[in-house]
Amino acid sequence: MKDTSAKAIFAIIVGGVSAYFGMIAIPIIVLFAAMMIDYCSGMIKAWTTGKLSSRVGVVGIVKKVGYLVTVCVAAIVDWLIISGLKKVGISFALDYCFGLMVTIWFIVNELISILENLSAIGVPLPGFLIAMIKRLKVVADDKGSEEGGNRIEKMD
Repeated sequence: MKDTSAKAIFAIIVGGVSAYFGMIAIPIIVLFAAMMIDYCSGMIKAWTTGKLSSRVGVVGIVKKVGYLVTVCVAAIVDWLIISGLKKVGISFALDYCFGLMVTIWFIVNELISILENLSAIGVPLPGFLIAMIKRLKVVADDKGSEEGGNRIEKMD
């Protein structure tokens, strides 16, 4: 009974988040899961190589929070563009274009990092999987460059 209640509560939460955020909800959940797996695999890698450090762990957490903030910034940009277009009478069919692209880009980065961590601890990895994920990153970078211009390296 307890297991069914937990599943029902989880389904309600995921359903509510999906309804509120629309098409970006599932990618954000996947990003969060990938970040957790990457963090855990990174800690295991650090432990097995004798380089476990709480400072490095905290930096990793801060970096992942930065990922989520970046996704929020991209979603705000989407909202600003869509709101501006609506004000001038133009409807835009896609709700989270930049937010979705940024989220997918971060997911792919996390997947690459997970594979690097697994490789470092001696897990054999199929070459086609590594090649496919790296190809996804190239495609995401190329598509992002076509849609939004060049990457911002430093803002003053």
